[in-house]
Amino acid sequence: MSDNDNTIRQEAPTRRDYMKYSGVVVGGGLLAGCTGDGDHGPSSDASDGSEPSDDFEPSNGDDSYSVTMSPVGTVEFDGVPETAVVYDDQIADHLVALGQQERIVSLGFPDRYYTGYYDELPGVEFDTSDLTALYTDELVLDKEILYELDADVHHLDPISWEGTFDDADIEEIEQNIAPFFANRFSRAHGYQGDEPYEYYTLWKLLDKYAQVYQVQSRSEALTRTRDEMLEAIRAELPPQEERPSVALVVYNHDENTFGPYLLNGPGFGKAHTRPLGANDALAEGTKSYASDSGSYSMEAMLEFDPDVIIHNFDWNNVRDRTEAFFDLGDDPVGREITAVQNDRLYAGGSALQGPIFNLFQLELSAKQIYPDLFGQPPEPGESVSEDEQLFDRKRVADIINGEI
Repeated sequence: MSDNDNTIRQEAPTRRDYMKYSGVVVGGGLLAGCTGDGDHGPSSDASDGSEPSDDFEPSNGDDSYSVTMSPVGTVEFDGVPETAVVYDDQIADHLVALGQQERIVSLGFPDRYYTGYYDELPGVEFDTSDLTALYTDELVLDKEILYELDADVHHLDPISWEGTFDDADIEEIEQNIAPFFANRFSRAHGYQGDEPYEYYTLWKLLDKYAQVYQVQSRSEALTRTRDEMLEAIRAELPPQEERPSVALVVYNHDENTFGPYLLNGPGFGKAHTRPLGANDALAEGTKSYASDSGSYSMEAMLEFDPDVIIHNFDWNNVRDRTEAFFDLGDDPVGREITAVQNDRLYAGGSALQGPIFNLFQLELSAKQIYPDLFGQPPEPGESVSEDEQLFDRKRVADIINGEI
């Protein structure tokens, strides 16, 4: 888009009356140095539970309301957004969980979005075939696409788009199209800038999106479902010293090395492993993945000798590296690792998880880490038999569809 086009659009009266926006901080320095989203630091939120929000303000005498969330500040809505721009999978999952999937007009990679979990929820569907891809071979994201989509809200964290949009771009998009409303760096508490940035649990984020779409009862019901499942799981767990040691990794079969992740690290990216309280086999050697902590050799992994090894991200996206991971028994050193000898190698869930992904992945992780307590985990592409499910699929589907 040319400079002249940009000037025209800034002056044109195209800002919709549908929404009003206030309170976002877009001043100097806020967008600098914050595109990473890695794992580092100990977790401070053991429960990941959601508390009633005090950041929702209904207005008197009309249908407007406002919702406050870091880093975007306070956003005022004149009504529920009819269309929403989404890039990240986890935000799409939040909207599906709230029954708002028909409002989504885009994804970063629509053809890669995993819908297998929804297939297990009766009456829940999310068709991504007609969504606009925000990432193409030519570009990552351009203002022109946002103008063409002309959505009522952008579920994009403005902090994460440094290098794509500058402060002036952010202000222009807000004024001419619609506000931003998202918090991306709660994934791993990975914000590295200088301005204040508040982190939220997965379930607190769900509450925020529920406020935007005025469906708080669904958020509350889904949170209760998750809390009930986790309470039942924790009631069965053995003492800490008797729990297995677990390594969360990505295997590089070309170099025969393991990239380590913190099993119990902070953020919603670990909301399916941290609450289970297993012992991190790599905790003493693993630093921040984001700060290039390096990889471990096969010999180093044997020295750690975990009881269980989980291959991060790949349960819903099996690929060549996953297959190579399952063949560790062919390696003369790898076959000596306890997890390999006991056939305790698993493909793990995705860190890009909203509430539906989390329910399924928490169940999956519980079975992978504690199969004697919760039953054997399914293979990728398979489902848990009804008599071994840890949460009620029909109940979750009913909540999503508003039948609470």
